[in-house]
Amino acid sequence: MLLGILHRARARRGAVALTVLIGAAVSFTALTATNGPVDAQQRALSENGVKPYARAPLTFADIVDRVKPAVVSIKVVSGGERTTPSDSRGGRRGPNGMPFPDLPPDHPLNEFFKNFPRNYRNMPGQGGRGFRRPMRQSQGSGFVISPDGYVVTNNHVVRGGNKITVSFDDKENIPAEVVGTDSRTDLALLKIKAKRTFPYVRFADKSSRVGDWVVAVGNPFGLGGTVTVGVLSALSRNIGTGPYAYLQIDAAVNRGNSGGPTFNLAGEVIGVNTAIYSPSGGNVGIAFAVPSETAKGVIEQLKNKGSVQRGWLGVKIQTITDDIAASLGLDDPHGALVSELTPGAPAEKAGLRAGDAILTVDGDKIEDSRDLALKIAGYTPGATVKVGISRAGSSRTIDVELGTFPNSDRQASAPPSAQPKPRVTALETLGLDLALDTFDGPDRTKDRVVIRDVDPNSDAARKGLREDDQIIAVNGEKVSTPEDVDRIVKSAEQKRRKAVLLTVKRGAAQSFVAVQLSSKRG
Repeated sequence: MLLGILHRARARRGAVALTVLIGAAVSFTALTATNGPVDAQQRALSENGVKPYARAPLTFADIVDRVKPAVVSIKVVSGGERTTPSDSRGGRRGPNGMPFPDLPPDHPLNEFFKNFPRNYRNMPGQGGRGFRRPMRQSQGSGFVISPDGYVVTNNHVVRGGNKITVSFDDKENIPAEVVGTDSRTDLALLKIKAKRTFPYVRFADKSSRVGDWVVAVGNPFGLGGTVTVGVLSALSRNIGTGPYAYLQIDAAVNRGNSGGPTFNLAGEVIGVNTAIYSPSGGNVGIAFAVPSETAKGVIEQLKNKGSVQRGWLGVKIQTITDDIAASLGLDDPHGALVSELTPGAPAEKAGLRAGDAILTVDGDKIEDSRDLALKIAGYTPGATVKVGISRAGSSRTIDVELGTFPNSDRQASAPPSAQPKPRVTALETLGLDLALDTFDGPDRTKDRVVIRDVDPNSDAARKGLREDDQIIAVNGEKVSTPEDVDRIVKSAEQKRRKAVLLTVKRGAAQSFVAVQLSSKRG
């Protein structure tokens, strides 16, 4: 199942999308030739001083026989649970004893729930069991990395799931539980809840080269156990999802493939397939995978701690370009420029300022903003690093004690009194999880706001809004970031409006949708 679109871009002849998938595969065009022409071509290369290339394998069957038993199909069920009268999202009760959903007092549906038919209550004892949340199902791919049943997959495959099962070659469905997830790299670790020995594969220790053969096994469109072959197309691709780089493969990766492995010819995992670049959500031979070098460290922390801890400076930064370097008096355009500091964060406490150019960390040269983010993330929280900066034409070094990078599971380790108040976004008021939709490529177009997830109990869900819908405007004002939506919603709340009017585009169709503001901001 296609769970979300990470990035979109309008190419010269059509829109192109970077699409989050569930699993992976790789496209392969069989290359066959007689021995005569191949040998003649290799002799010609040798005579010209070029080392002859190795022949393509006649079959990949031996590799597949070794690795395929360790690849699993993953099924995820989310929703289906009942709210209870004590649930903070539905604690108010009407005259019939029915729990209300979390609606404002003047919401027009309050009258509806107050008079809800008694035969729907199913309320033993002193009251109702609540409302059953809508149930959703999705599927993806994964692979076993240990004989006791640890499974690697993508975070977005299992996100929000309350029932997870894995199957080998579409045989029995075995329950599994989430050990830990990391949204930063979109990785997750599961544990199969069965006491037996499982076939498993290992991550590669040796780096692959562009042009190397790769083999993938995944669960496209729920077919399960699908094998495809291709080559490694590029290394260190930036796909705009953070500082981490991805492998690019010419893979036939489709819906249902995220979390699946890409193997080298030794049967070792070189990457975890995560996304594709596509005009329609289907395969065009450009897929992206989390490199094994990145995945190994993340998975080890998830297994040992249940989460990933990264160092944190608490700054917003941008790459120092030629023009910025010239304006700062720097001879070499490298490093990261601090544009903003988080109040109470390590950088501010250590004395860094907006406008500082960070050029080194512990003596290592910083190439750009991504390089700085990766270096800081590689440190253990609490470590003290020497940050070399240029400020007003003079150089200095500042010692910074790093905090813990904030994520959905933990807050930054700044003092509680200095913690900024959590910002409530459009998810709480509109029932929407919004994402910035941008493709960082040569044909990059304007940023757009897309829906990444919809709260099944929200007015937005009842109005038919769904994942991948693009929000063009709110109350007639055009938006280009989720923050624009948040700002306009805040303004509507200040004016005591009960709803906002969204201009929504789905495919080529555009329409207006009025969505109730269903919760209050903190």
